[in-house]
Amino acid sequence: MSLPLGAFELTVERQQIPSRLVRMAAPTASVAFGLLVGAVIIWASGQDPILAYTEMAKKGFGGRLALTGTLVLATPLILTGLAAVVAFRMKIWNIGAEGQLILGAVASSGLGLWLGDNGIGGPVGIVLMLGAGALAGALWAALAALPRAYLNTDEVISTLMLNFVALGIMNYLIFSSFSHWRDPGRATFPVGRFVDDSMFLHRFTGRLHIGLFIALAAAGALWWALRSTRWGFEVRVTGDSPRAALYSGMRVDRKILSVLMVSGAFAGLGGGIEVGGVLGNLDPRALSLGVGFAGIVVAALARLSPIGVIPVAILVASFTNAKPGLQVLGIPSEIVTLLEGILFLCIVGGEWFLRNALRLHRRVGPVEAAAS
Repeated sequence: MSLPLGAFELTVERQQIPSRLVRMAAPTASVAFGLLVGAVIIWASGQDPILAYTEMAKKGFGGRLALTGTLVLATPLILTGLAAVVAFRMKIWNIGAEGQLILGAVASSGLGLWLGDNGIGGPVGIVLMLGAGALAGALWAALAALPRAYLNTDEVISTLMLNFVALGIMNYLIFSSFSHWRDPGRATFPVGRFVDDSMFLHRFTGRLHIGLFIALAAAGALWWALRSTRWGFEVRVTGDSPRAALYSGMRVDRKILSVLMVSGAFAGLGGGIEVGGVLGNLDPRALSLGVGFAGIVVAALARLSPIGVIPVAILVASFTNAKPGLQVLGIPSEIVTLLEGILFLCIVGGEWFLRNALRLHRRVGPVEAAAS
């Protein structure tokens, strides 16, 4: 592709491996350009862009309460981001992390309530509760994985539709039934029963709980597994060329099943951590916030890197954490959402420069071309 510019010509050339300078400059320039565009929009809306950016940074990271609040919000985003990373690495499109997180919360809260009723709590009860969340997420993902692996169905549709089924199950358990999950003493405004205090995750300071470190450990484990194990090697090979994987003797059907179940386990663990670390019960109002879909954005911006998911999730969480504080100052929360979208679009657009290079050449006329 070329674009004539007078005596010169601008061409686009495909590059396989960008230089280290380009890998560093492209994301930095993308963020700077996004902030510049956002500042113009804030100024056009009658707000002070410097004040808006200052308050966003302060409400997201300024002080212990702001920082811990951001990290708490980032915890489920890290896990749903990992759920997307492990699936997308093999070109399996799991759009169902939202439903898998919800089913993880349903299973964790249900088992947590049963354990509390039977006097089982503490570290053993917490491990069982979180394990139930991960297992429920994996089994929920398996509902889409089995037909995808053995019947070659479309996993995008099945995982997406399962989100609505999971949401319906959660709403039914709390709003439309007198189930094990619902508090029988709250008939007018239905809420979920709270698990025993011994089932809550350990808190370090403020709202910051050990779930963050579980999510960080999960990111490290996935990075190691994809990089250093046979399973990770087969995931990469299958994602690059399923036909080559088949010719080499790999069981692609089993790999699809395992990858989607691992993906669901990450999301389900996120639901369990939300119950044990933040909510304490099954709360449809707090769990229907699109965390699973946001995890897809996090994974894409992290370029499907398990470690890269961590800072991206923290950045996304800081935007969410800043919204209430900005509203107090008269800055609409929609401004924050708009800035978030612009920044992410610019970062994604900057990925183009990692795969392509711009070259400016002097145009060669017919006479010069014949002489050469």
